[in-house]
Amino acid sequence: MYPPKFDYYRAGSVDEAVALLQQHSGAKLLAGGHSLLPALKLRLSDPGALIDIGRISALKELFMNRGGGWEIGALATHTQIATTVGGQGFEAFAEAANGIGDPQVRNRGTIGGNIAHADPASDWPTVLVAFGASIQIVGPAGRRTLSAEEFFIDFFMTALADGEIVERITAPAMNPPSNGGVGSAYAKMAHPASRFAILGAAAVVQVANGVCAQAGVAVGGLTPTAKRANTVSAALVGQSLNDETIEAAAAKVADDLGDDVNGDIHASAEYRAAMAPVYVARAIRQAAARAA
Repeated sequence: MYPPKFDYYRAGSVDEAVALLQQHSGAKLLAGGHSLLPALKLRLSDPGALIDIGRISALKELFMNRGGGWEIGALATHTQIATTVGGQGFEAFAEAANGIGDPQVRNRGTIGGNIAHADPASDWPTVLVAFGASIQIVGPAGRRTLSAEEFFIDFFMTALADGEIVERITAPAMNPPSNGGVGSAYAKMAHPASRFAILGAAAVVQVANGVCAQAGVAVGGLTPTAKRANTVSAALVGQSLNDETIEAAAAKVADDLGDDVNGDIHASAEYRAAMAPVYVARAIRQAAARAA
């Protein structure tokens, strides 16, 4: 199907993009286009104007900051993240990026567009919530920063206000202790055709003297937004991360999910809930192995 007619504008800077959004009510931003263009062709979206931000160099920055965390520009592609963000503690980023779609999607799709679309079956929200990442936003009122948990609100809904743009994602440093290590992992049950997450789990753990000193666990794909599994994380801290303690902690994910589990033609809510402890355990086990 052909998309509806629209006016096209190319922004040369972030400030120009914000100004164009103010001038054209209902306009949409065009970055990688992997979410927007299908919606246009299906006539699910008719914005009237598209603002192309794909050539704004400031949004393409991708580097490790002085503290050891990562600064990821909104226009960083999945492939760029997969081949750049990694190493000790950040393994989940490469795993999530490498599992998105196919090579064409990974080479063109951007992390900013992905999280702004807020598809509950996306991989990035789960990883960002597990890491406690922050998201920098710019708009008519200036810049503000939200945690990943604050940013994702509901099905395809974020905290972005009218005229605001995702500018950068900051992943905090995963500095290993002198007497231990840190590791992360992302495990998902992928749809065989789209590779979207029917269920995804991310875990990052810090181990000191053979005992879990800190943990972050999140699940996605089975709830309206990615959820931080605080009950699971609390059950890991202070424990030696062996099969028994990992399985026991992962089983507690049901307490974090509550009744807020999605079901569809691909997998029922009951099936997703039953499989959640399995994938949470896989992510924790792999993260623990890397931390060791």
